[in-house]
Amino acid sequence: MDARVREHAEIIADHSTGIESGDDVVIQMPKEAEDLAVALHEVCGDRGANPIYLNYSKRAQRAFKRSSEEFTEPSHRRALYEEADVFVIARGGANATEDADVDPETNAAYNRAMEDVKRTRLSKTWCLTQYPTASHAQLAGMSTEAYENFVWDAVSLDWDEQREFQSNMVEILDAADEVRIKSGDETDLTLDVSGNSTLNDQGEANLPGGEVFTAPTRDGVDGEVHFDLPLYRYGREIDGVRLRFEDGEVVSHSAERNEDLLTGILDTDEGSRHLGELGIGMNRQIDRFTYNMLFDEKMGDTVHMAVGSAYPETVGEENAVNESAEHVDMIVDMSEDSVIEVDGEVVQRDGTFVFEDGF
Repeated sequence: MDARVREHAEIIADHSTGIESGDDVVIQMPKEAEDLAVALHEVCGDRGANPIYLNYSKRAQRAFKRSSEEFTEPSHRRALYEEADVFVIARGGANATEDADVDPETNAAYNRAMEDVKRTRLSKTWCLTQYPTASHAQLAGMSTEAYENFVWDAVSLDWDEQREFQSNMVEILDAADEVRIKSGDETDLTLDVSGNSTLNDQGEANLPGGEVFTAPTRDGVDGEVHFDLPLYRYGREIDGVRLRFEDGEVVSHSAERNEDLLTGILDTDEGSRHLGELGIGMNRQIDRFTYNMLFDEKMGDTVHMAVGSAYPETVGEENAVNESAEHVDMIVDMSEDSVIEVDGEVVQRDGTFVFEDGF
């Protein structure tokens, strides 16, 4: 086993989740990530925790979705989630496009059935990470060895130093009422964030981390945005997304590729046409686009916004939490002809923050 796998497991246990004696730990990852599952079982044994391993198969999930006429909440799965203390989930299957032929309406119906189950999991301590596999290396346009180095360099960052750097932006956003995102000729979006909190993602719920994020108020988003970096969702690439918001709601949308999938996402439920998250990438270690949102949304020189559910921790007591079975992040490249304004003051210009050299 590569020594970096054991290090990855220790970072998950000690930094990301704080696994302790007596904790019931659910480890969910594909068979390609078995080495990480084995290392996590060793670490759990060292700490006196109790692991259970769920082998997640996109192939099996695809078969279930395509053969089912309707979906109901799986009560046995919810029971497991309710009893667990910690969840560790790793991406890294053999085929990144395995579920590409599942109908968008089917995905929406499945997500609606799973909404409360997902909410139960998110109420616990959890970590989503990546195991480097050949399929994701191929998606990123990298050799397997280069991708392994990329992933393990990203997860083993000095997270204390990264937290301190990101805290500069947290302080700015926590005091803010309004954020304006401007980029090129097609993005000019205003977001009301008054009363909401900003979280500092330092490699805990996401590993790697490297963003700060908050939520706009449910009806406080107006303007237009062009997401000029593509995303993979349900095994398909969505590219050239353009959204127009009025009073917080998407009132028109288009995509240059796989618009039907985007439409299916937005039609999932009422909340999927509202923004649940505004995130600002701040991880300078992640310096290339890889078609993997776990990494891409953390890149410096980017902002991302998610249609769908908001994280309750980011929403103030006086504001409503946007609820949805979906949460789909999309990215704007802020490296050129772009600014982030907070309450009328420019805090980032062409990817450089006001507290960085060269602003």
